[in-house]
Amino acid sequence: MNDLIKLLDKNGLVFAFLIVSAIMYVSYYVGKKLTNNKIPGAAIAISVGLIIAYFGGEKGVASIPAFSGMAILGGSMLRDFSIVSTAMGASFTEIKKTGLVGLLCLILGTLIAFIMGGVIAYSMGYHDPKDITTIGAGACTFIVGPVTGAAIGASSAVIAISIAIGVIKSIFVTILTPFIAKRIGLDNPQTAMIFGGLVGSTSGVSAGLAATDPKLVPYGALTATFHTAMGCLLCPSVLYFIVNYFLN
Repeated sequence: MNDLIKLLDKNGLVFAFLIVSAIMYVSYYVGKKLTNNKIPGAAIAISVGLIIAYFGGEKGVASIPAFSGMAILGGSMLRDFSIVSTAMGASFTEIKKTGLVGLLCLILGTLIAFIMGGVIAYSMGYHDPKDITTIGAGACTFIVGPVTGAAIGASSAVIAISIAIGVIKSIFVTILTPFIAKRIGLDNPQTAMIFGGLVGSTSGVSAGLAATDPKLVPYGALTATFHTAMGCLLCPSVLYFIVNYFLN
């Protein structure tokens, strides 16, 4: 057993890919066979990942030597590569058709999510501007939360809450998108880009659109990625100063 653990530790990244692939395969199988794709496989996989992470140590399952490769696979470098790759299939002609509406949706999506997250934080008893800003940023995406928290000096506990809010949002977006797609006309590149800009959460938008129409994924993911970038730009600067002004 010790030799096996050493072998897995030396080939941690390969083993991490194997584990994640197995989880994805089983999740998509369950989503297709048991829920008839009403609950996307990505949502099931995310839920399984959260459950597994709960039983891990300080760094999640990566704290266990045999699963150390998860730290690399789930690190910022491969995360950023994954986000960029989602936009590779987008057509620039279709992107131009969205025009100023897409930019407006990006701004509105960031502000609405931030305000809602800030209100939730305040109602939960967090009255420090740093805490409110960090949790509000987490409501944008689970990437914006920790980036903002680290920039303005929020506590690790608050940063963890901001990540949790972003993950919960991602799961809800993943599950609800296929159900509301027809009602909101989410059936073409333009509406997919508007949807991605308003909602944010690249992982949630990508998974939800994949369950709706895989051809729409690059467009929704593109603006959702810009949503993350705009959140990282505005939350620790302009929005933090505004929150700090009104609470001090």
